[in-house]
Amino acid sequence: MKLYETLEQQLKKEPNFVTDNGELKKWVVLNKAQNFDEELIGLLLDNADLKEKFFVNVKDTLVFKQNLFLQFLEQKNYLNDSYTQYKNKVGLTIDGKFLKQRNEVALVWPFKDCILEGGQSREEQKREEIFFNEILAQDEITQLLEPKVLTNAKLYDANGEKAFEHFNRDAELNKQRGLPENTITDNLIIKGNNLLALHTLKKEFAGKIKLIYIDPPYNTGNDGFKYNDSFNHSTWLTFMKNRLEVARQLLREDGVIFVQCDDNEQAYLKVLMDDVFGKENFINNITVKVKSSAGFKTINLGVMEVSEYITLYSKNKGKTTINKQYIETSYDKNYNLIVINPNENFKNWKIEKLNDIIETEFNIKKYPKKLQKVIREGLSSDYAINNPDKVFRYTAINDDAGNETIIAKNHSLNNDEIYKVETSKGERFVHKGQQITFFSTKMHYIDGKTVPGEQISNIWTHLRWEGIANEGGVKLKKGKKPEKLLKTILELTSNENDIILDYHLGSGTTAAVAHKMKRQYIGIEQLDYAENDSVIRLQNVINSDQSGISKSVNWQGGGSFVYLELKKFNETFIEQIKEANDTETLLNIWEQMKAKSFLNYNVDIKKQDEHIEEFKALTLAEQKQHLCELLDKNQLYVNLSSLNDADFACTEDEKKVTKDFYQIKK
Repeated sequence: MKLYETLEQQLKKEPNFVTDNGELKKWVVLNKAQNFDEELIGLLLDNADLKEKFFVNVKDTLVFKQNLFLQFLEQKNYLNDSYTQYKNKVGLTIDGKFLKQRNEVALVWPFKDCILEGGQSREEQKREEIFFNEILAQDEITQLLEPKVLTNAKLYDANGEKAFEHFNRDAELNKQRGLPENTITDNLIIKGNNLLALHTLKKEFAGKIKLIYIDPPYNTGNDGFKYNDSFNHSTWLTFMKNRLEVARQLLREDGVIFVQCDDNEQAYLKVLMDDVFGKENFINNITVKVKSSAGFKTINLGVMEVSEYITLYSKNKGKTTINKQYIETSYDKNYNLIVINPNENFKNWKIEKLNDIIETEFNIKKYPKKLQKVIREGLSSDYAINNPDKVFRYTAINDDAGNETIIAKNHSLNNDEIYKVETSKGERFVHKGQQITFFSTKMHYIDGKTVPGEQISNIWTHLRWEGIANEGGVKLKKGKKPEKLLKTILELTSNENDIILDYHLGSGTTAAVAHKMKRQYIGIEQLDYAENDSVIRLQNVINSDQSGISKSVNWQGGGSFVYLELKKFNETFIEQIKEANDTETLLNIWEQMKAKSFLNYNVDIKKQDEHIEEFKALTLAEQKQHLCELLDKNQLYVNLSSLNDADFACTEDEKKVTKDFYQIKK
């Protein structure tokens, strides 16, 4: 008997491997083999021929030859519907496995298996980027992603800026939120490359973040994503993947991440996040209306674009809880009936039309006829909101409402009697075969007041994007998000004292809202926003800023945050170059750069020195520009391992804050 026939007969002994038509579930076998499934391996060991073919004896231990088994499964003689071996050999692979073997949809692009250096320090900076291959450049990646030295630490509170003393680690608070007692409980704002800052956070905050919200560059061609034009799309995906992978490590098991995007990359982002977080952990794709179609000056091909998208994933969907949230709505005209005497026994209730009551109580007919409808509608709305336990509508009774409710429904069809039924969800009143549903069920406490509302959906049109320019006392030319957007997000998936992270902080909306809503937050930003910086905004928040969501959460000010920077090394040389007044000074700086700085990978020091006379012939401005270009802008930061290295000249204050952050005792 041929080996493949022996294998097929043996595998068909397990019912889970066989379809209803008696065919072998080849994809199931592939998946089991890839995961070293005990059930599959046991079946193979039970047959002498298969045992000899697919196992090797190593010091009296049988080892499964997985690659040989998978290769055998892919032969056309065994899998008649598969590609030939040749087609597999030239096919795409992910993690060493052919796409067919993985049984999934995968997003593949140039540089996917790379770490992208990202060194922007100004929004308009644009340059070629370096990609480190994960296999070929392990040393470079290890150095790049190593935790960094922290510097320029400051504490901000109601009394302004103060010298940093130590991180707070509130043991009691940490117990309440199920975190290690020595977890930092300060709010943190970190300035520096966000990929490196995320890796710096891992030791202290891995598995502790409840919610991440990011509003990354959208790669529109006009935003802050100024990277390699030749592979702009691939670069953006690599840029996002590198950061999403470490962000996932920072999330709690019940944690969630919201990523905002527009049409340019949204579809690719969804597949990328499937890859990073697992398709099974996708929760929602939320459509947010961000502008009105009125006032457009140009006509685009197709319909007007007025929306953006927020993609929501969990780290472990089975452990994630979404809090019920409601948005304010207007009066529902279907609630057009009223119980006149609700305090009497329900059997004696008197039911009237709401419009008739309005007509009588407010004498509508005294107004001109063309105004009567408008006045009636306005008064009906006010009346329903002020009397929600009297105003009602009839609603259908579902078959799953419970036996007693269904019985009451059938009885009420034959008379005018009102029936009361106690259910697990509260009491129900049934009349004329329908349920009496009071307007009170539509009333909810939203933003500090009780108003008509409905449960939030995945289409958000309730947010105002106009008039937010001055929120927080800072302005951003474009891309600023309303505080109410972040309030909605935080209410959906977090509670007080949970840790919130935004690693594209911008003008600080996420941190400002988290501060007002009593969440701990970590914000990371590498671009300089000058007078619109998040630090300025958070100082305004501490000093009782009343814009944005302040009134709805009764914000009165207070609190504090710690400001930190990743310590730069090459930045020292850049500052010296800018301050130099002559060529001789620049040549001295060049000698120091050769000895101590991180130079660009494509710099040939020998050639630079060979052509030094040509360098001297340049203008002073050109000389400065040239020396700055020689420095590696991605290796500006000092690694933790170099904290005590004299060449990096870390100060005692830098050593103090760094050791405190990483809890280094020596």
